[in-house]
Amino acid sequence: MTDTLYYDSHCPLCDKEVARLRDMSGDKLELRDIHTVDEPGLPCKDELLRTLHLRTADGELLQGLEANVAAWQHTRVGFLWRWLQWPLVRAVAGRVYDAWALWRYRRLYGDK
Repeated sequence: MTDTLYYDSHCPLCDKEVARLRDMSGDKLELRDIHTVDEPGLPCKDELLRTLHLRTADGELLQGLEANVAAWQHTRVGFLWRWLQWPLVRAVAGRVYDAWALWRYRRLYGDK
């Protein structure tokens, strides 16, 4: 079993990043479009659209920056992302990511 990243195919930036992940991770990471997935145990579609989600092979559901860093660990450049998990950096980077995710969601889907 592999990790699974749930992404928004209606987001141009997300699509570009997923294309890079697809090329670099091969079959090490499963990529699923939020708009076509219907799996038990996942948050609702709206919640999935608000921030990135990754289900680990052991069933843990990661969100936001943590999900992004985990996804890149399936590539040869994953080490470049690990510093974002350092405690002090993580506190700031997590807030920046959350603000960006909110901006992206509102731009694409409005103030639901």
